[in-house]
Amino acid sequence: MTDPRANADADEISKFDEAASRWWDPEGDYKPLHRLNPLRLDTIEQQIGGFAGRRVLDIGCGGGLLSEGMAQRGAQVTGIDLAEASLAVARQHAEETGVAVGYRCVSAEALAEESPGAFDAVTCLEMLEHVPDPAAVVTACARLVRPGGDVVFSTLNRTSKSWLFAIVGAEYVLRLLPRGTHDHGRFIRPSELDAWCRGVALGRQRLRGIIYNPITGNFHLGNDVAVNYMAHYRLAAE
Repeated sequence: MTDPRANADADEISKFDEAASRWWDPEGDYKPLHRLNPLRLDTIEQQIGGFAGRRVLDIGCGGGLLSEGMAQRGAQVTGIDLAEASLAVARQHAEETGVAVGYRCVSAEALAEESPGAFDAVTCLEMLEHVPDPAAVVTACARLVRPGGDVVFSTLNRTSKSWLFAIVGAEYVLRLLPRGTHDHGRFIRPSELDAWCRGVALGRQRLRGIIYNPITGNFHLGNDVAVNYMAHYRLAAE
């Protein structure tokens, strides 16, 4: 049986657990995610061809912002994470809002052994840069989605611009995120993500940059992938 914490950083889990109570505060530590979530939802919905009736897995679901949003749009959502406190907040919020989401404390790798090919789509947003072995998570995503199904990642590019904007700017100057949220050495170049995906029959459909406007506080998609990006892949059909 795979150790559910084998591909996890205890310090990273602790960091998210400590901030768990603030997940649903739109002006708190996760304010950028609250601003970004509508764009993420719209983009994913378009890429996978709609949420209605789709079985969707949200890996690294945290407090459930994305999971609830997808469920509200008609998806049958399972959210998984290894941060227990964040999952407790997600479950409580879903109960309060009446949104049906199934939350589990399990790793992507362990769930892939248990339920291969069980999902029409898999999302893994802002999570790969927080684990010791992101390639193993990519492999798990490919095992979890059905043939012809969709996988959507978002993560941070390892460039000098991302260090300046995502760490210096976001954590120290604008204070959009708590200091120490990110480790630039763990950021992932699109070419690296592409290579991992090709190795498990995930073909890239689209790559778009997520761009932040510090004046309006809003996000939009563009061609600049030097900081943050979303990448849509599809598993080869049998």
